[in-house]
Amino acid sequence: MNGVQSVAAGEATGHRPSGRSTVVGAAAAGHASGLRARGLVIVVGAVVAMVVALVAALRATPWPAALLIRRVFERGARATLAEMAPHVPSSGFVERRDIRYAPPNPGRAGRSGSARRVRGGDTTFDIVTPAPTAAGAEDGAENGAEDGAEHGAGAEAGVGAQASTEARPVVVWIHGGAWISGSKADVLPYLKLLAVRGYAAVGLDYTIAPEATYPTALTQLNEALRHLVDHADELGIDPRRIVLAGDSAGAQLASQLAVLTTDAAYAASLGIRPSLDAIQLAGVVLHCGLYDLAAMENATGIVGWGFKAALWAYTGDKHWSTTATGRSMSTLDVVTAAFPPAFVSGGNGDGLTAGQSKRLVDRLRALGADVTPLFWPADHVPSLPHEYQFHLDYGDAFVALDRTIEFLDRVTAAPVAVGALADGAPHSAEPDDGTE
Repeated sequence: MNGVQSVAAGEATGHRPSGRSTVVGAAAAGHASGLRARGLVIVVGAVVAMVVALVAALRATPWPAALLIRRVFERGARATLAEMAPHVPSSGFVERRDIRYAPPNPGRAGRSGSARRVRGGDTTFDIVTPAPTAAGAEDGAENGAEDGAEHGAGAEAGVGAQASTEARPVVVWIHGGAWISGSKADVLPYLKLLAVRGYAAVGLDYTIAPEATYPTALTQLNEALRHLVDHADELGIDPRRIVLAGDSAGAQLASQLAVLTTDAAYAASLGIRPSLDAIQLAGVVLHCGLYDLAAMENATGIVGWGFKAALWAYTGDKHWSTTATGRSMSTLDVVTAAFPPAFVSGGNGDGLTAGQSKRLVDRLRALGADVTPLFWPADHVPSLPHEYQFHLDYGDAFVALDRTIEFLDRVTAAPVAVGALADGAPHSAEPDDGTE
């Protein structure tokens, strides 16, 4: 029996332990206490080392922060999709998914657990078109099946029929996600809402950061526009009536593509040849976007930290706000009077509305450009958050949808004549003075 057991046994039988047993027991207890103390020191030291390593990693690379933000954004996107689902009709449209517009980005595969990224789906698009009329359903089924086979795409028809053969004006939507998250799947329900109102609607994927840095996404999206034009007949879209659209970071990308398309000098400064002739670009729809990156340098709190980390990941430069990249992304500073007609909106509860969306509207008005704003009073109830247009439980989201359709109807009403399209390099269209 050891010393500790002797003490316990003595107490249990009522016998007082001997002095020797007491000393041995105290020594054993002291030894155990010392072991626990040393163990605690080791654990605390390991935690401190991990914290130091994490801080060092956060300062050296944007990857940890970007992946953390991505996880949070993806959770939010799933919740928004669930909110949209009950409001989306189950018929009246035809959808074709995962059509490739360019070879997959070789640097992307295998860098993430997402099935989309593993299979190189970052250069694919979905297209949703209005269901055909009864008169054209039989021909549409035959032609649509051939088109889907040629593109290697799956087709899912909301009414069990293939797409209409009528060439429709097309809304090309660029998803948001702070340039480091998101997918075309996030906007698919909204594309269906546009399709049942008579528009072809395309959702584009692109390589998000930090798997690729600027200007990869911009170049890919430009390539996607070229593919859409080249395959317009098969897809049932009118290449003379294209509207770019985007939400959040996607709105920044859409606005930048619009400048790229309408300003030859800007395109030359980026070294990118526009895929569209400016006259093909009927308008842009911009929800809750960022257009002045320099202003984000002064953002504080968790939101400021998140934007700074995302822009570091996307630009590849921790000091993005002072670089040529940061300046070229700030469309507020590079828009011209040739900018296409624009619909710009943001919620009253979105911190970006006053400093980004409203300032873009003011700039476009000062240039004499055609701009249609949709904002809400500061005291509007409910307070409309970032990306409010997708929160279809709000009646105001449907107000925004109706206003968007009104805008689309206006800017796509009269397609340009085929002879007006240039055969060579794209040129700038005459600006609209904003009057009707």
